Amino acid sequence: MNQRRPIGVFDSGVGGLTVVRALRARLPGEDIVYLGDTARVPYGSKSPRTVERYSLTCLQFLLAHDVKLVLIACNTASAQALPALIAASPVPVIGAVDPGAESALAASTGRRVGVIGTLGTVRSGAYERALTARDPATRVTALACPLLVPLAEEGWVDDDVAAAVARRYLTELFVRDPDIDTIVLGCTHYPLLRDVLARTAAALAGRPIAIVDSASAMAEAAAHALGGDVTDRRAHAGALACFATDISRLDELAPRFLGEAVTSFELVDL
Repeated sequence: MNQRRPIGVFDSGVGGLTVVRALRARLPGEDIVYLGDTARVPYGSKSPRTVERYSLTCLQFLLAHDVKLVLIACNTASAQALPALIAASPVPVIGAVDPGAESALAASTGRRVGVIGTLGTVRSGAYERALTARDPATRVTALACPLLVPLAEEGWVDDDVAAAVARRYLTELFVRDPDIDTIVLGCTHYPLLRDVLARTAAALAGRPIAIVDSASAMAEAAAHALGGDVTDRRAHAGALACFATDISRLDELAPRFLGEAVTSFELVDL
């Protein structure tokens, strides 16, 4: 892989910018091309066949920009389209599920893992398969939490509304398994709610609960995949090019997920 080539990242919307944020912290010298398929969001409520078709078009867009590595910053696409993407790609492809599963097992002390995500991710059973394949003794409890996405997008991430929704969902999670010791945030929107989720989980369990987010796990996986082919960190910060299939509200939402100002999104058709 050529150091000068960028890393490609795609998501169904803007949530994947949390992966870009983690990448820019872990690999600050790397150029990044980001694609948000905002015209067709959400993927989580669509059929696996549709998710695969949309994901393949996103992959082809990134490959046309000569990327050296592709990150699927969408847990639903990772769960339902990863084999097709790997088969279609001449460069390595990293999904969200496997890095998240590995990080969860590293954090878990009792092999009792909770997974929260979109309906599509939870229905796919991808995290259960990834976790138990690595350690069959692991007990996995998964719960769809669809209201967390609009909370993140509205910026209601640490107020009474967020706390009430977090308590409603996590109460159900702990009813299913009171011994959960680690929770995987199986959606790239969820890192914005990490603090309220961690506090609520600890309060319900009566003990600290490890929180794992797939964005940070993917950044580590990218660094590992690149190996020695990592741009010198002492060089200037890498460039970020952002594309989207619809630009509605991006000027408001993007900085919230990226943690910094976004110069602009270029509108594209897929």
